[in-house]
Amino acid sequence: MSRIIEDKVIENIDFSKEKFQIGEYDSCTFKNCNLSSISLSTATFIECLFLECDFSNAKIQNTSFKTVKFDACKMMGLHFDECNPFLLSMSFENCTLNFSSFFGLNLKTTAFNSCELIQVEFNEVNLSGSCFSNCNLKESSFFAANLEACDFTTAANYSIDPEKNKMKSARFSTSGLAGLLDKHRLKIEN
Repeated sequence: MSRIIEDKVIENIDFSKEKFQIGEYDSCTFKNCNLSSISLSTATFIECLFLECDFSNAKIQNTSFKTVKFDACKMMGLHFDECNPFLLSMSFENCTLNFSSFFGLNLKTTAFNSCELIQVEFNEVNLSGSCFSNCNLKESSFFAANLEACDFTTAANYSIDPEKNKMKSARFSTSGLAGLLDKHRLKIEN
């Protein structure tokens, strides 16, 4: 039987030294915890907040993230494409998500605010209605992605091919238009 943990604040724990209890966490807050390189496989997080936590290289096969907010977290090298897609809902604020993969997921209306997303895979992802506010998308890949109604107006360093992604009503700033023309190797000057 799965362990259920509700309305708990879990703070300042290094789970590389203390065993992480797999179970269902409902309305819990994790603050300043080290979860790097540990297995969170099959754990369920419902309406949880992760604040200033390190998730880098954590194993998240079949992990459920249902209405979960990540704030100021280090989340490098995560394979979100391996987590449980059922009711998947996450938001990211001031997070570092470099070298992660969201391949094939449904991330409609996901908020990425002030995040570093270097070399992140968004191939075949449904990001319709999502927002990349003040995000660095350097060397991130977008292929066969649904970017309809996405907001990239304050995002930087993206390279997106409009011919290989759905982009109806996506928003961009004039300063970022070069990122839509990269494949043509044009020299755009102000």
